[in-house]
Amino acid sequence: MYYINRTEEFVREGFPHIKPLIRSFTLVELIIVVIIVGILASLGLTQYNLVVEKSRLAEAKVRIGTMRQLAYSYYLENGTVTGMQDADVGADNTCSSTGFYAYDRANHGSGTYARLGATRCTSGGKTPNASKQYYYYMHFWPGTGQIIWSCHYTDDNSSCFGLPAT
Repeated sequence: MYYINRTEEFVREGFPHIKPLIRSFTLVELIIVVIIVGILASLGLTQYNLVVEKSRLAEAKVRIGTMRQLAYSYYLENGTVTGMQDADVGADNTCSSTGFYAYDRANHGSGTYARLGATRCTSGGKTPNASKQYYYYMHFWPGTGQIIWSCHYTDDNSSCFGLPAT
């Protein structure tokens, strides 16, 4: 008995010119796999970029920590943060090729606390520059030592990196 879909029977029964079927993937199956891999890669790249951007916050944390120490020294010398200038805390409000952020300070609450912050450079900073600008900052009350970290995107004031946008 001969079956068309069972070519190994043909070969066994004396029809060596018929080759066995070779199983392979169809073009549609391959396209579906490529699409799925592309979607997963795009999701992975987005998460990777977020993790890399969060790691760049280390630069800002270190610099803002130093600015906090200088602000505390200013507070000890003057009894207030009123009159404190950028130079007193080492803030340079420009994007340079050596950093990812521009740093600033502001005095609030009648001299009871200072806001020390870092704005992510979208141009002029160390490459790659951010595609979306955000402001990462600390409210510091030198009299009590209280610190509140915050972060918000500058275009819509939404919070970033899981920190409150106050």
